[in-house]
Amino acid sequence: MILGSVISSNQPYTRTLLSHFPILSMPQNSSKHVAVIGAGSAGLVTARELQREGHSVVVFERENQLGGTWVYTPATESDPVGIDPNREIVHSSLYSSLRVNLPREVMGFGDYPFVAKKKPGRDPRRYPGHGEVLNYLNDFAVDFGIIGVVRFGMEVGFVGKMENGKWKVSCRKRENDVVFANEEYDAVVICNGHYTEPRIADIPVFEVSNWRPLAFQELKFGLESKFTATTTVFLALFETKYVSGGAASATDISREIAEVAKEVHISSRSATSEVPMKLPGYDNIWLHNMIEAVGSDGGVNFQEGSKILADIILHCTGYKYHFPFLETNGIVTVDDNRVGPIYKHVFPPAFAPSLSFVGLPWKVIPFFLCELQSKWIAGVLSGRISLPSKEDMNADIEAFYSSMAASCIPKRYTHNMDDSQFDYDDWLAARCGSPPSEEWRKQMYFISRKNKKTLPETYRDEWDDDDLIIQAHEDFVKYIPELSQEQKLSR
Repeated sequence: MILGSVISSNQPYTRTLLSHFPILSMPQNSSKHVAVIGAGSAGLVTARELQREGHSVVVFERENQLGGTWVYTPATESDPVGIDPNREIVHSSLYSSLRVNLPREVMGFGDYPFVAKKKPGRDPRRYPGHGEVLNYLNDFAVDFGIIGVVRFGMEVGFVGKMENGKWKVSCRKRENDVVFANEEYDAVVICNGHYTEPRIADIPVFEVSNWRPLAFQELKFGLESKFTATTTVFLALFETKYVSGGAASATDISREIAEVAKEVHISSRSATSEVPMKLPGYDNIWLHNMIEAVGSDGGVNFQEGSKILADIILHCTGYKYHFPFLETNGIVTVDDNRVGPIYKHVFPPAFAPSLSFVGLPWKVIPFFLCELQSKWIAGVLSGRISLPSKEDMNADIEAFYSSMAASCIPKRYTHNMDDSQFDYDDWLAARCGSPPSEEWRKQMYFISRKNKKTLPETYRDEWDDDDLIIQAHEDFVKYIPELSQEQKLSR
């Protein structure tokens, strides 16, 4: 089993990367002043691509550090199910034991490989914990000089188009709630992620006032603080036939809970059995079909006729897109988790190209996809890449929506890609003049997905695609030449 090469921390990684991709020399009138909302993975790579294209950039980040959802905090919200609009929002959706569900070779940006480094506190595993991803993003920001353009602790409260065609961005300092600035920008790129506004299952006869549900993010303090050997847990999953298997984090956490709790019961649309069934390999995890009703005492009735008495109801139902700061006079909306109308998940035709989104698609390799989206945006803003007419973009959107409706795919899966992501990635790459997705990346993604399904407990530590790891590292040598010598020494 190849764990992948490890590079030492004192090697000239930055110089290699920056010399391989110099900042483009653009015509003076093509440079735009651009606001980027969010300094997570999407915001960081967007800032880099905008700078490469010759634009000036300001990144607004509400927290005091970069990383977005990859910043772990044990803090929880006072209203974790998101009913109170005035609640203090905790941006991170991580739980303490989370490990990534993609191999690190696949996860990284195209020209900035996610390789293990010989640094104290780093996680060399192929499927590392969340802290290693945050370290990677910090390395990326340092190596490309992005930190200097990030305004930390600044929450954007308003983004709107002005009569002069520019965008007004208003922000406040979170530490004192004082409005800091009202500024004008040529363009705005929204990269605020979609893991802060919880989505709550539509459970019949469910009254929050009588029965307080436990949101997924409340598991941050560790399982032992929430569950005991006498606890019965009910997990509500939001799942349909259009999405194979349960959500990755929900699947992982149900197994972890089962090690502590007495029983775990999971409700899912994909469970079609007439009777409750045990999850293979477990005596205390039960799979049920859809819910009939939930009582104020925690009694849960299922459509197949069974009933349980739950001590805790855990919503593993995902998150909603949320842009409370964006004012478009109702032109760009979120309807059943469809952000639209959006051309190719990036440009709203009414405001293109000065308003764009990065990172809307899900069930994807996110960093790689965001990198391509941001390349496209940067090139369009500079005038190097052309967009179709507004009419043609709207026609494309309508055709896409019609095809979804004809296939009976709900609106909420508008941005779900899964198998189609590589076609989308390659379409973006063609627009930008970039090479298509590497074959090893595609194969590695599908193999890891298969392993996750067949070996859910061990796929992060057992694999049989060493040949693809070798191919990946042969590609990585283009960006990290010293990796070639490390590979020789490790064999």
